[in-house]
Formats: sequence, structure tokens, C-alpha cells
Amino acid sequence: MSAGNDAWVLPLGAAAADGCDVVVDDRVEGWAHTGLKVVTLGEGGQHTLEAEGWELVVVPLSGGSVGVVSTSAAGEKSEATLVGRPSVFASSTDVAYVPAGSTLELSAAGQTGDETVRVAVCAARTKTAAATERPFVHLPAANVPVEMRGAGICSREVRNFGIPGVLEAESIIACEVLTPAGNWSSYPPHKHDEHRPGEETVLEEIYYFETQVEGEAAGTATRGDKDPIGYQRVYGTDERPIDVLAEVRTGDVVLVPHGWHGPAMAAPGYDLYYLNVMAGPGEERSWLICDDPSHGWVRETWGDQPLDPRLPFGGK
Repeated sequence: MSAGNDAWVLPLGAAAADGCDVVVDDRVEGWAHTGLKVVTLGEGGQHTLEAEGWELVVVPLSGGSVGVVSTSAAGEKSEATLVGRPSVFASSTDVAYVPAGSTLELSAAGQTGDETVRVAVCAARTKTAAATERPFVHLPAANVPVEMRGAGICSREVRNFGIPGVLEAESIIACEVLTPAGNWSSYPPHKHDEHRPGEETVLEEIYYFETQVEGEAAGTATRGDKDPIGYQRVYGTDERPIDVLAEVRTGDVVLVPHGWHGPAMAAPGYDLYYLNVMAGPGEERSWLICDDPSHGWVRETWGDQPLDPRLPFGGK
């Protein structure tokens, strides 16, 4: 890959295109297997996209519900209203799986006046013609498994709506991670850039970030001149170097083409959210990772530490 380290960090606005707040796809040099669009829709607003060669997962981010109409490659029409949320920190959300080859229409559902809804469309490149024959799926928020991972200052919440065993798909793996202020997640640093059967899979990964003042009511504007921030680290090997330490805010994206990634750090005073999208060239749809051997021992310390009492976000 010839892209420099700066190419993997996309601050808010840097990846805007095609009427979307964020567009990541194979137009990014060296990027081949995953994609992401983030769209803002107001009253009566609509957005249409063609999923030629890509399977999709639709994830409402903030502002409420989203209307979804999918027309498959065979002409079969599926519709759903995805019950959303005030913000990503408030709760899980309904999601929809849209098979490759479909036409997808998104619409604001119930917004009036100046109200808007923000929605993410996660994407993965498919490999077989059979991918177009998969069914449309509406997964309600109540059916999204929520996992509390880590302990102590490594406690975080993971919403596993788009992983194997929860959502059937050919290539895409997607989830949300929420990290309370001052905590570290995506830790110990790990990688998934080698094909080692049963141990590690090759996966590109997208991190899309949002931040808020700690404990701020979901959906409210940041108070005063506060500047919610977090940090993301990506580093490589001598053979495959990469060196990223990015300050991130709402709307920023960090791409992980290879290498160790983590920690994702929530600065004191500010909660951190990220949406992960993963896929790769292999036939196996599986998230198999390898910890950095210098830091993997940290996992052994979690057994004696309690879960952060601030979890889960949105209450019990």
C-alpha cells in the first residue's frame, strides 16, 4: 500500500461526498473490502444507493427512526421502520441487513421542522453470486446482544448486532463499542492481518467515532465550550509499518488496513463511541485476533477487578 499514515485518518468533513457526511469505500487508495456511509436526513429527506457487489447493514445513529426500503436483485421489495435512538449513547437500535445487488432507499421517519436523523450504512464487498440471494433482515434492538467486556479502567460495552451467530451474512462483521470517560478499549492492542487458520483472520477495519461530555443527557448539545475528544492508536511491524495516533471527535474516522490497533482512549470527562466495520478477502467470516505479545498479559489482571459501574450506558 502506498498511502501514507495520514491517509488512514479522516476528520469530519474530509470524507464527505455524494450528499453524505462520510463516504469510505474503494475510492480510498489501498482500501478494498469494507465501506461506510453516514447520512443526515431531515423532514421528507431521502437517500438512495445501489448495493452492487456490497452487502449492507443500516444503523440509525441519532435523531430517531429511519425508514428502509430494499429492492433485491431479483426485484423483491422489503420495507421496515428501524426504531432509532436520541444518540448512540442512549441505547441499542434496530438494524437492517440488505443483501448485495439491492437498491436501498433511506428516509427520515417522523422528523418534523428542523429535526434530523443520522444513519450509518456499513458495507462489505461480497465474493459470490449467492450473496444476492440472501434475505433482507430487520433485527430489533431487543434482539441485539449486549456484552460487557474487560474490567476496571478497561471496561466497555459492546453491542454485537452484526457478528457471526447474530446476523447471517457473507462477509460483513459490525458492532458498536462504548467506553466510559477515562477508560481504554480496543485493548490489549491486537491485529487481524494474517491468514492463520483457527488463530487469525485477515480483516480491514473501519472505526467511526462519536463523543460526548460524560453523563450528558442523550441527544443534547455539548455544554459551553467543552470539546469532547478521544484517541486512537494504530501501529505496525518492521515488515508492514503503520503509525497512527489520532485525536478523534464526533464524525471522525480511522481506517485500519493492517497492524496492531488499540487502545481507543476515552479522555477523562468524555465518553467515547465507535462503530466498527470489518471484512476481508478470506472465505471464513470470523473475527480471529492476535494480541500484541507485549501487552496481552493485561487480560489476566481483569479477573480481580470489577466492571465499571457506569455500564451499561442508558441504565440497566
